[in-house]
Amino acid sequence: MPLTDRLRQLRLLPVIALHQAAQAVPLGRTLIAAGLPAAEITFRTPAAAEAIRQLRAAFPAMIIGAGTVLTTDQVDQAIDAGVDFIVSPGLNPRIVQYCQARGVLMIPGVNNPSMVEQAMELGLRTLKFFPAEPSGGLSMLKAMSAVYPVSFMPTGGVSPSNVKDYLALPSVFACGGTWMVPANLVDNREWDKIGALAKEAMAAL
Repeated sequence: MPLTDRLRQLRLLPVIALHQAAQAVPLGRTLIAAGLPAAEITFRTPAAAEAIRQLRAAFPAMIIGAGTVLTTDQVDQAIDAGVDFIVSPGLNPRIVQYCQARGVLMIPGVNNPSMVEQAMELGLRTLKFFPAEPSGGLSMLKAMSAVYPVSFMPTGGVSPSNVKDYLALPSVFACGGTWMVPANLVDNREWDKIGALAKEAMAAL
């Protein structure tokens, strides 16, 4: 099954910044037990690549993405660690083309029509709408979805209060967010609370 179809089935993608690679496996175990076997590990911390590597080794079937990827070196690190896809906050043609050359799915961030058209020119049809809420939220996404044949993953300001509204749009294949895995709970290793939040998020859908 194509990766985007697997994400469409899950509907949610937890976006996570791990400060210690040792947090990765217990977190992965928690998410899988909650029925949410997916994670976007962001390159906002030095632990990202090793965290991805440990997750992949422990859970071969888990959907694992690398987020906040800004450089070709980070692309290499992410691929070497075993990611399924790469996400960036913006649209950098050089990074997109590097990912394409390396054969990995790239989901760049866009928030206006011109960026969508640039992405389509690069052959992309799966995009991240970021930052979703500050960029006009549902009304902006509906307007863009009406004219462009692409699929979006809204991220940035998506929360339990609006996630169902985003997922109701046919153009949205999944939503990314941090509310399922709050940083303070990860740092305190409160896996039970994270599991409860993840289960709650899935049940709400």
